[in-house]
This record gives sequence, structure tokens and C-alpha cells, in this order.
Amino acid sequence: MAKPPRSRGSGERLIALFLDMQSAERGASANTLAAYRRDLADLSAALSAAGRTIETATTADLREYLAALAARGLAASSQARRLSALRQFYRFLYAERHRKDDPAAALAGPKRGRPLPKVLSVDEVDRLLAAARDGIADAERPLAERLRRARLNALLELVYATGLRVSELVALPATAARRDARVLMVRGKGGRERLVPLNAAAKAAVADYLALCAEAGLASSRWLFPSFGESGHLTRQHFARELKALAARAGLPPDKVSPHVLRHAFASHLLQNGADLRSVQMLLGHADISTTQVYTHVLEERLKSLVRDLHPLAEE
Repeated sequence: MAKPPRSRGSGERLIALFLDMQSAERGASANTLAAYRRDLADLSAALSAAGRTIETATTADLREYLAALAARGLAASSQARRLSALRQFYRFLYAERHRKDDPAAALAGPKRGRPLPKVLSVDEVDRLLAAARDGIADAERPLAERLRRARLNALLELVYATGLRVSELVALPATAARRDARVLMVRGKGGRERLVPLNAAAKAAVADYLALCAEAGLASSRWLFPSFGESGHLTRQHFARELKALAARAGLPPDKVSPHVLRHAFASHLLQNGADLRSVQMLLGHADISTTQVYTHVLEERLKSLVRDLHPLAEE
């Protein structure tokens, strides 16, 4: 005899167990856990409205839910994220013997193209850096203004020198500013740590910024870029706004410039100058090489140039 459906509370319990596993075994970040919780809660609500439950859903039920997402006009990328959450959740239920089958195993994802990342040219990055440095050494300017410019210059030099994610950049500890530091120890997604080299320009920009902090008499902080906000450090949104204002001063379209675009520029310019994809993967902190392969168009262009310029039978 078939067992009666469990209560809705049972579904919530299974979701909580899944989230606990993601946190404890896979080191999922708070943002990732929150996204899983929202996606699975949405699925649970949709199934409940159709008289189903999340723990007894069939493949047909899940296909109907995915079709409803598409009908609601959800972007293909958002649909794919929801599908990923479903697959992982039901794979977990099957592995932990909460179910005898995996109803999500046969589900197909939406077709979606992978857009190429927006990238600034070397010349455009140089223009941004020049605009950021402007006025820092001008003693006639108010100290507060010089300090703001020095902070933005340090942020810009650091992100272009290291390719840090913006969340990693703004949350750098004060210890990252040690004068003898040649590398940064960065804790990235999932708590994974990696070493990222620092160049002379980035170290000089940070030193200039800290010198002005000392001149302004700012109290020491555990953060390299402190603020009075709840987090205690500069927010991603604040840096993004300052970066767009800087782009306008440099004569670049503000919508073309963001912290993530600078991360792309870091990776693309390395590849253009001969770096291999595996090294760039390590520097960016990508867990899977397939994520870094979005930059293969840069490698393809470099290989074409090599053949064109160096092959003995290439056209003159």
C-alpha cells in the first residue's frame, strides 16, 4: 500500500536538511544557501497550489513547474539556476534514502547562449587609472577629497592587478597592506583560499592611500577599506557607483565599466600576453576550468595572430 503524502512541514524539514548538507559538506556561502532556500520554497509553493508536495513530486510535476517558469517570462539563466537547485535537492533526497527515485534526473535545461564577457582594452584601463590618480598629490585640494581619490585608486589598482571578485576586494583585511607583502591570501567562494600576486603599482597605491588615512587621523580598523556601515567595510555598491563616476571623468561610457568588467579585463589581458588558461583559473578562484573557458575567444584570437605573424606560409 502506498504511503500517504507527508505534511508540508516534512517538506520544509527536508529542505532544511539539504541546506545543512550544503553548508557543512560543501562550504556553501550564505548567499548560495539563501538562493537555494528561495528556489526550493518557490517550488514547494507551486506544488502545494497544484495539490502536490515537494517530497512526493514526480518528474511530470517538475516539468510542469519548469514550463510555468518559462511561461512567467523568467530568463533562461534564472530557469537554469532553479533547475540546478532541483537537481541537487532531489539527488540529495535519493542519496540519503528519503526517496527511492530521483525525479529530476531526466529533466532537460533551457537552451541558453553564453555571452562573451564585457572587456576593457588596455588603453581604456590606462585612462581609468590616470583619472583615478589625478589630484591625489595636489596639496591644494581638501584632504578628504584626496583621501577619497586615493582610496578609489587603491581599489582600482588592486582589482586590475589581482582580478579579485568585488566582494573579496572590499572585504580585504588591514593585514593585506603589509609593506613586505608580495601576495594576498584571499578567501573566496565556498571558503576556498588562494594566493594572488601583488604588483608594485598596487602596493604603491595602497601605501599612498594609507599615508593619507594616517594624515587624516583615521582610527585603525580590521578592514583595509573601512566604512561606518553595518558590514564595517566599504560596500560593493558604493565602489561600483564611484567607478562609474570615474569612468565618466575618464571619458568612458559609465555603463561599460563595473568591478566585474575590471576582473574580466585582468583575465583577458593576461591571456592576450601569453598566460595559460589553467593559471588564470587559479588566479580568478574558479573551482571549475569550464567557468574560465568563457575567455577562450581571447586565446583563439591570439593563436590566429601567431599563425598570421609567424607561420612561414602565411600571406604577406
